[in-house]
Amino acid sequence: MNTPLSIPARELQERLQRGEAIQLVDVREDQELSWARLPHPVLHLPLSRSQEWLAELDQRLQRDRPVAVLCHAGVRSWQFACWLMEQQGYGEVWNLHGGIDAWSVEVDPGVPRY
Repeated sequence: MNTPLSIPARELQERLQRGEAIQLVDVREDQELSWARLPHPVLHLPLSRSQEWLAELDQRLQRDRPVAVLCHAGVRSWQFACWLMEQQGYGEVWNLHGGIDAWSVEVDPGVPRY
């Protein structure tokens, strides 16, 4: 069984800076997104509102590009990343280790911690 790879914040930042075609998916709630967000385009798919986006997932997320999933600390994103691979058949899926909180500490202290 495939499982997502855990990617450290610094490695994800380096890959994004190199221009790799990584799809960033943020599964946090609207309020969390307003508190702290990555300085990169993200696809916002809040888990609590999956009924709103589930039917359109294949139109919103490309299967032929890597997907990096994030949340606050890396727990919800890990669950979503596993679901993407196991239930939806996505291939290259990464979980941001430590979530946006790790990003704030390791990459960009300008991203607020909460």
